[in-house]
Amino acid sequence: MISKICHPNLVELIGCCVEGSNRILVYEYLENNSIAAVLLGSKVSIALDWPKRAAICKGTASGLAFLHEEAEPPIVHRDIKASNVLLDVNFHSKIGDFGLAKLFPDNVTHVSTQVAGTVGYLAPEYAMLGQFTKKADVYSFGVLILEIVSGRSSSKAAFGEDLLVLVEWTWQLREEGRLLDIVDPELMEYPADEVMRFIKVALFCTQAAVHQRPGMKQVVEMLSKDVTLNEKLLTEPEVYQARNSRRLAGGSLQVTSSSAYKGKQSLNHFSTSTPLDSSGTVTLMLPR
Repeated sequence: MISKICHPNLVELIGCCVEGSNRILVYEYLENNSIAAVLLGSKVSIALDWPKRAAICKGTASGLAFLHEEAEPPIVHRDIKASNVLLDVNFHSKIGDFGLAKLFPDNVTHVSTQVAGTVGYLAPEYAMLGQFTKKADVYSFGVLILEIVSGRSSSKAAFGEDLLVLVEWTWQLREEGRLLDIVDPELMEYPADEVMRFIKVALFCTQAAVHQRPGMKQVVEMLSKDVTLNEKLLTEPEVYQARNSRRLAGGSLQVTSSSAYKGKQSLNHFSTSTPLDSSGTVTLMLPR
């Protein structure tokens, strides 16, 4: 039996209706649709300034941290993406669509399962090996941060001369000392130091080695406080993409990274003292 899951950054289930073979779930109404519709759509009608974008990132991180660390049993979403983060009338973010979610008791290291989710957000170890932990959600959230900061879609566009995916392009800009070039041109004013910190947090979340990624409670702290990040231990991200194209469409798929799976390294990536979580998992379907 699962108790009702309530959190300010989760879409609230109002009720359900079962009639014959029909099953209907009724959720709260979110006036401003989703991040994908507002920020990444072809017809953007709502301008999101930096304070709103920062609040969306923090709120979504808080919701995920609740699912991973406070829900009983813990829940892993498996499909964190811009279209599954909805916005209320005040642009507060709420995670929705738990159709792929799994329940996670804390007694094993990972689960091997059929891959489900959205290309462009999939953690490479999950996409290629079917190995799933809470850190797969962390990876997807890192991609989402980059989309919110840049106003660009991870799965629908290519960047730079080499047609890189968003995570790769961000890393390249970091190597070239041009990290703020990722920022959405629509953002006319923003605090450069804070935006830079958010981008770097995204890179910590999308590192190739699973054990190098922070837990979501740490991510909340990293986004909420003016912490100094220890970039010396930041490793290159890894992406899941098409073998016959630099884009994420069609064909067989591969992982690209020059630093793939270097094993466990030091986990003290930033100036907080919170230990990294162990992402224990076992697969159970959520009740319908």
